[in-house]
Amino acid sequence: MIIEQFYDKGLAHASYVIINERLAAVIDPARDPQPYLDFIEKNNAALAAIIETHPHADFVSSHLELANKTGATIFVSKLLGAAYPHETFDDGDVIELGDVRLKAMNTPGHSPDSISVLLEDAEGHEKALFSGDTLFVGDVGRPDLRESAGNITAKREELARAMFGTIQQKLKQLHEEVVVYPAHGAGSLCGKNLSADLSSSIGRELKTNYAFQFSEEEPFVEALIADQPFVPKYFGFAVDLNKQGAPAYEEAIAAVPRPAKGTQPEAGVLIIDTRNQQAFRAGHFPGAINLMDGGKFETWLGSVVGPDEPYILIAADENIRESIIRKAAKIGYEKNIRAALIADDHMPEQGIEANLEHFKNHPDAYTIVDIRNYGEINTRRIFPGALEIPLPELRERLAEIPADKPVMVHCAGGYRSAAGASIIQPGLSVPVYDLSEAISTF
Repeated sequence: MIIEQFYDKGLAHASYVIINERLAAVIDPARDPQPYLDFIEKNNAALAAIIETHPHADFVSSHLELANKTGATIFVSKLLGAAYPHETFDDGDVIELGDVRLKAMNTPGHSPDSISVLLEDAEGHEKALFSGDTLFVGDVGRPDLRESAGNITAKREELARAMFGTIQQKLKQLHEEVVVYPAHGAGSLCGKNLSADLSSSIGRELKTNYAFQFSEEEPFVEALIADQPFVPKYFGFAVDLNKQGAPAYEEAIAAVPRPAKGTQPEAGVLIIDTRNQQAFRAGHFPGAINLMDGGKFETWLGSVVGPDEPYILIAADENIRESIIRKAAKIGYEKNIRAALIADDHMPEQGIEANLEHFKNHPDAYTIVDIRNYGEINTRRIFPGALEIPLPELRERLAEIPADKPVMVHCAGGYRSAAGASIIQPGLSVPVYDLSEAISTF
């Protein structure tokens, strides 16, 4: 038997292929189906089953495309209300891969329709749990993403109580030797305390996972709900798209317009400039947002731009343009790209650099805008009296920023502040500066 983990660092997303006796199952596949198809072919196997542990909020799945390409069956909980052809997979249901069995476990808590998949070997021994977003290494799935999305909605308190029941009645009943394979690692917004480790065991989680230490429901509910990270704009959209099934990946990417270099952006359309900060400062189109290409680009794209909002991408060269389009497609955002352009050699707007010495000596001469997340802000307020507006809320709250003195924008490391300064500047007559990496000196 083969268990192969596929890991996308950008979205901190783990998916899996299980192969036994030349039969394969894929669990929680990413948008691009090709890596799974290549791996299965390399191992002379045939795809028999595609399992979705729930309709994901943070990425778009290729389950429907894989089924259309291979004829494999998609298995999901009956609670999901899937709009694509599927078979239900709930408590008591089994998929056989040769002499191993994949057993469904209904494990609500992150969502009402969450399932986990328990693998039993030929002797009937419990060997592995593919836990989706129910159980992570060091954490469990956040309960606040289904209050307004999906086939079934539920308040966070209801789902937190369901998670308590899942832990007590399902997860704690498994053998301690069972290996845990979660759908996410550190950096995912589907939890708040995820380890960088990408596998664990039930025994380890019993000892070290904070969510397993509660014996009473109310304290657990309070602890689980507290201090969850922000919810990107695209999460509800992704849930609904995954419930329907996404268009084929390569065809969707091919449909994105790629005008020749020198083409001017359409007036009135939001511009996302993915070049580095220095290139953006040297020249950019008016009103462009400097959302730099990087390890978490797709998450920030889906946090700053709404799922129904047309936008134009600016990239430094053709190779980066292709990479950026593919990143956007991972969250279903390729559909609203009005055009993907290569940056012109000369663009009309220039950025301005801050006088750090002046700022250090006269911070009161500036309106300081802290665009970190609330959890970061509450841990440490770097500048007392700073205006606190997290980056995902900034475009909607620009009217709160006064224009009586220059503005200094900061985050925790420099990536977000570049975006923040570019969002704020077009609406103000005063200079807007980006503290950038210099924040580390404060």
